[in-house]
Amino acid sequence: MIDINQELKTFEDEKFHDECGVVGVYEPGNKQNARSVYFGLHSLQHRGQESAGIAANLGGKIQYYKEMGLVQEIFNDEIIERLQGDIAIGHVRYSTAGESHAVNAMPLVVYHKGGALALAHNGNLVNARILREEMQDDGVIFQTSIDSEVIAALIARHLKNSTIEEAITRTLQEVRGAYALVITSANKLIGVRDPNGIRPLCIGKTDQGFVLSSESCVFPLLGAKLLRDVEPGEMIVIENNEIKSYQYAKTGKRASCAFEYVYFSRPDSDMDGRNVYTARNLCGRILAREHPVEGDVVISVPDSGTVAAIGYAKESGIPYGEGFIKNRYVGRTFIQPDQRMRELSVKLKLNVLKENVAGKRVIMIDDSIVRGTTSVKIVKMLKDAGAKEVHVRVASPPVTDPCFFGIDTPDKNKLIAATHAIEEIRKGMGADSLGYLSVEGMLEAIGLGEDKICTACFTGDYPMELPERSMKFEE
Repeated sequence: MIDINQELKTFEDEKFHDECGVVGVYEPGNKQNARSVYFGLHSLQHRGQESAGIAANLGGKIQYYKEMGLVQEIFNDEIIERLQGDIAIGHVRYSTAGESHAVNAMPLVVYHKGGALALAHNGNLVNARILREEMQDDGVIFQTSIDSEVIAALIARHLKNSTIEEAITRTLQEVRGAYALVITSANKLIGVRDPNGIRPLCIGKTDQGFVLSSESCVFPLLGAKLLRDVEPGEMIVIENNEIKSYQYAKTGKRASCAFEYVYFSRPDSDMDGRNVYTARNLCGRILAREHPVEGDVVISVPDSGTVAAIGYAKESGIPYGEGFIKNRYVGRTFIQPDQRMRELSVKLKLNVLKENVAGKRVIMIDDSIVRGTTSVKIVKMLKDAGAKEVHVRVASPPVTDPCFFGIDTPDKNKLIAATHAIEEIRKGMGADSLGYLSVEGMLEAIGLGEDKICTACFTGDYPMELPERSMKFEE
């Protein structure tokens, strides 16, 4: 018999590392667009808490500021006031390629013969290492260890005797992978989405201009209305307060990331015509149909499991209640690679409401289980608080394969569902029962169609051929 608890001690405590968020604002005549980007990044903070940056473009002159930390920790009025520009772009990051260091923060600003450009990237290239080594052989010097610099360097190289649109198009014919880009150069704001549409990007309209963002939840804060999503393989160029659209590549197999709906995106965002709250709630309802169990209360692992838990409770008829109080002021900086801090990490973030679980049959809804260590500790916390039974329900399928498109999942041998049967996982975490949402149930909930969603981390069915298995650079 495998001792899962012993094996799990070697895994990290965190779940999926959040990816990145990008935002761009174009409002001619308004030199304070960096402030709008600042607020937009606040709305996207859930997509990355490691670093943040803003670049402002005024007549082709780009000023920027970026640093490690949360948005509100990095920027103040004095810094924002210095970033003058009627075009501005911003980025929040959690590293999926390149080490955690200020030099790898974005936006990247590149100076070339014709001027300057700033670029922010969400996603991962699967041929970045190959391209980087080829360029280094040609004498190109890189300042960072992120794959995004490969894109910026290629654009700068192709700008010789070319327009920015032509340079970007030539660059994107060379790179492969997942990407949503916002770029500013000269008097233009440009948005690009990869040919499969894996990473999200949408367009909003303000009274004075336009906004590009990873998620539509940014738009109400900035007084913008959602126009539409950038299509796979499409490049949007905003200039003279008008939008021009270029299909730079043939659309591949459409493959919007399933985990955007399951976990990453804010519930108040709309993506590719589907509301995230609606999809997540339906995940919970379908989960209740697929894995019913008798219980006294349905609780969630906050916050990402809450919407699914509400759906589960509604479908099952079992009341929803709060089982945990979350400390919203604990960031990733408190999770140290130290055994003592690893043991404390969950308790720092969550505290059990004993009054709501003691003596009860608790149905606990989580959005996903990746490594499994967090679930072990949470189940133990509930039982220590007097829960009579703890039934774990997961509002996504078992994660069996790593992602190479912008989500920092571990190697396959560290994915608990790839190495253990469901019954082994249940016993290892100490739950009374364990049930996962089926792939079919998840696809039904998302509602975009089976052929339009990337389910690679659940099925191993990748939307493109992978020329290399590791996308991480090492300094």
